[in-house]
Amino acid sequence: MENVFRSERLIYRAIEDTPEDEDFMHTIQADPVAFSNSDNGLLAPMTRKESGAWKKSVQTNKLLGVIICLAPPPSNPALPHRNSYISVDIITPYQRKGYGSEAIKWVLDWGFRIAGLHRIGIECFSYNAGARELYEGKLGFVFEGRKREVLWYNGGWHDLLSFSMLESEWKKILAEES
Repeated sequence: MENVFRSERLIYRAIEDTPEDEDFMHTIQADPVAFSNSDNGLLAPMTRKESGAWKKSVQTNKLLGVIICLAPPPSNPALPHRNSYISVDIITPYQRKGYGSEAIKWVLDWGFRIAGLHRIGIECFSYNAGARELYEGKLGFVFEGRKREVLWYNGGWHDLLSFSMLESEWKKILAEES
């Protein structure tokens, strides 16, 4: 059987209570670009205690909370309505390399095929044109709407854009790719 916690270039593993995972989770929360692209909280320096609380929330309050790791070089509870959301943070040095697309495709496949979800949603802020193009243009999410002026960032108000994909839409995308 194939490894359901692995995609072409990435490994998806549980978040552990280790110093390494705590450091990694703090790095995500301390990266102002990644934080401002994925969280509607006030952009402020994150303490280790705050990032620890966020780590615990991801471990316990999410359908699937994983750390996404680069694979080594090849050379050597389902919700009652079957509905969930994806949240992706990629630290700056690894952005725009296709990892987000790969990770989201893996989560969609896992969510629909393994977890039995019917609908998966994702959101981004209106100033993040790259995310919108990825979600809607490249991956096939459907734009559902916007929550107007929910975030004050960089001197202005920004909207929260909502997208979703249904299981039937994912199956159609897979059929078109094969």
